[in-house]
Amino acid sequence: MKRNVSNSYRLLRALSAVLTVAFLATVFSFQATAQDQDQDDPPSRVARLGYMEGSVSFQPSGESEWVEAVPNRPMTTGDKLWADQNSRAELQLGTASIDLAPNTGFSFLNLDDNTVQIELSSGILNVRVRELDRDDVFEIDTPNQAFTISQPGSYRVEASEDGTYTVVTIRDGAGESTGNGQSYTLHAGQRTTFSGTTSLNAEVEQIGNPDAFDQWSEARYSRYDNSPSLRYCSREMVGYADLDDNGDWQPDQSYGNVWYPRVAAGWAPYHDGHWAWIDPWGWTWVDDARWGYAPFHYGRWISVRGRWGWIPGPREVRPVYAPALVAFVGGVGFGVGGNVAWFPLGPREVYVPSYPVSRGYVNRVNVSNTTVNVTQVTNVYNTTIINKTTTITNVTYVNRNVQGGVTAVPQRAFASAQPVARAAVAVNVRQMSTSPISSRAAVPPVREAVLGAHANTANHVAAPPQAIANRQVIAKAAPPPPSASFAAREQVLSRNPGQPVPRQEMQKLRPANAPAQVMVKRAPPSKPATATPAPASNAGRPMNRPGNPPAGNERPGANPAANPAPGGRPQPGGQPAANQPVPNRPPANQPAANQPTPNRVEPNRPQPSQPTPARPEPNRPESNRPPATQPPTVQPNNRPEPTRPNDNRPQPNQPDANHPQPNQPMPRNAAPDNRPEPNRPEPNRPETNRPTQPPRNQPAPRTPPPNDRPQPRTPPPAETRPAPPPQAQPGRPQTPDEKKRQDEQKKNDQRKNDEKPKPPQ
Repeated sequence: MKRNVSNSYRLLRALSAVLTVAFLATVFSFQATAQDQDQDDPPSRVARLGYMEGSVSFQPSGESEWVEAVPNRPMTTGDKLWADQNSRAELQLGTASIDLAPNTGFSFLNLDDNTVQIELSSGILNVRVRELDRDDVFEIDTPNQAFTISQPGSYRVEASEDGTYTVVTIRDGAGESTGNGQSYTLHAGQRTTFSGTTSLNAEVEQIGNPDAFDQWSEARYSRYDNSPSLRYCSREMVGYADLDDNGDWQPDQSYGNVWYPRVAAGWAPYHDGHWAWIDPWGWTWVDDARWGYAPFHYGRWISVRGRWGWIPGPREVRPVYAPALVAFVGGVGFGVGGNVAWFPLGPREVYVPSYPVSRGYVNRVNVSNTTVNVTQVTNVYNTTIINKTTTITNVTYVNRNVQGGVTAVPQRAFASAQPVARAAVAVNVRQMSTSPISSRAAVPPVREAVLGAHANTANHVAAPPQAIANRQVIAKAAPPPPSASFAAREQVLSRNPGQPVPRQEMQKLRPANAPAQVMVKRAPPSKPATATPAPASNAGRPMNRPGNPPAGNERPGANPAANPAPGGRPQPGGQPAANQPVPNRPPANQPAANQPTPNRVEPNRPQPSQPTPARPEPNRPESNRPPATQPPTVQPNNRPEPTRPNDNRPQPNQPDANHPQPNQPMPRNAAPDNRPEPNRPEPNRPETNRPTQPPRNQPAPRTPPPNDRPQPRTPPPAETRPAPPPQAQPGRPQTPDEKKRQDEQKKNDQRKNDEKPKPPQ
């Protein structure tokens, strides 16, 4: 009996262990599946090619052909740009802006939710970073170093045309440059030149004046900082500033703040533009309007009293990019000739991605772009993604029956990125109301859809020279492997029309020896190093710089700027502000702070061997300036002037004898002057800018004197008391002349008192 109980207990323990292992295996399998789904989620942000001047060329990820760039084109990992001569371009991210100067080669080595890794093979970039989280990586890789931004701020990075040096200028912020086993910490107000390829040498100096490219960038930045649309949109929503001059915001009781574009009658959303194929999202809308980015990748559209209006997502929620917020009608085979039709989603309608995503991504892309019930999002997710049902039923779409709300084009025009407005066909309203609704357009792309609307310009546009296009750059963070070409994935795309290639399958399509992998070299582990101050004269520095010609002292070794550059505010932690000298180092080509400039007198500072604190500056005309061959005659304060013999010769630039100066003895042949002197200078202070007096023993001209000279002799009023006679300075015996003048003054005073009328007794 005991033996049977023991055997049963052992069997129960074994069964329990098996069940536990099975349960854990199920849990880990579910977690692994969830992780695989999360890994398939595309980034929630992309870069927008928002503004261009001149000739700007574009190369999609994985392709070898350059085409004419198109505004509003979303850009992601692997995409490249080339700004040719006299050309500029601006890229916009949710938290940053990137400006390209002429002759600049640019590429995204990586772009996702936490990483911005840029390849700068040649040229100049101006980068403005508004936000940077702790786990974010913002890296700019050039041929001889990798610069990592560590704080929000304003940065300029220049890569020489021959690839031998890099210049990093920080007007605001901080960062670190790494290369060849060395790392340098850079601060605001510094301009650092990194030269060499086998060894990295760093020279630091003060930043200079902004040039024309810097001023252009600053003007672009100010549009985002001062945009009125920030009151209604998240700052991380790309393209919000373009709404200001192209529409009006109005409140609505049902939908909140609504933006109404200024468009012609009959206009409808998702009608003026084209469809492009951009991995990993698939079919992506590219609008023709200058403002046509934010309203077509965020928010929802609604028709209010016959006018289309756009409703942004919640302002406090970080927006999630979507390739096109539409629903498709019918898909392949719809209507006569196989047309493809679509309409914009309205408020509180769920967007279902056509690319592989997780449940969390579906929640984020909807909650951030409209006010929607999460339970409703979950139900749609289970129906369309879990159960693999592309057709959406039991949903009433508000824009489906709006006049002009549905747009249709032939399948060939849709698949080859043709302009929709030109290829649009008439829509049968009755047929639209009875056709099924799909979350994706089941149309396989062709080569033109990857290159975009200007596919016909392939190999007929400006492209970077081969030396620049094939140049290797130094990277600190490891970039992802390059994308497979469209030719390599065309067959897979045709098997699943309208659905991008999953990430795991995409890795199998990449060539083993991809050229892009050879073009990036990882920087070895580095040790902290200190940059050396740049010499006062940089005559030996190479100046074959790309881009605009430098303005003012913008080039290396030039004088520093007198005025602060844009973004040059002081940094916390005691860092110098932009356009301010580096501590303990004088600016280039200027004397040190405590060293007097030649031929210039420092204000309020006596010069060596010249105890004259109030001496006028040389090389400047002064009214009382002594001759160049005669030392200045300035009496020190509170010191008596030695007795001088009477001299009737006129002295140049000397005070008039008939107008005695304070604390100076009166000449013997001068009569005492008992009248008050208005505007009399303060005693013991030398007078400046006083007009030249006539020579001694010559009467002054009878002309109205200026304010700083005594008035003509007139009898003083009875109530005016005469000025006291000059007193001898204490501490020395009275001279005979002074005693004589004092006696005469007393007699004159007594005589005047005797002549006054006596009051009646």
